[in-house]
Amino acid sequence: MNMESPFLAIKNLETQLNGLLAAIDLYALPVGERKLVTVLRREVTDARLDIRDYELSETRAEQLDNAKQAKERLERMRKTILAISEYNIFSAVDVAQLTAQLDQIIEALR
Repeated sequence: MNMESPFLAIKNLETQLNGLLAAIDLYALPVGERKLVTVLRREVTDARLDIRDYELSETRAEQLDNAKQAKERLERMRKTILAISEYNIFSAVDVAQLTAQLDQIIEALR
């Protein structure tokens, strides 16, 4: 089992996603695909901030609320990743790896 904190895990995932998306010319994509890529970039940044808030929570109630919000955002990220893969921007291997990392992060948010 990976003992990495959820914040470090999402930072690593963000770096990996940005690396995969850096190879794509955003303006060469059709509007629908461009919108999905933009949404994913925003979602991963927002998820990182949600998880930061989760780890910095001062009370258990605040932590649970932040965990719920982070989990919802991570689930939206999963759906966006799957939608992007339909346009062959991500390979099946990329999707499997990214979703497995999302599952680990979600599991770590208790």
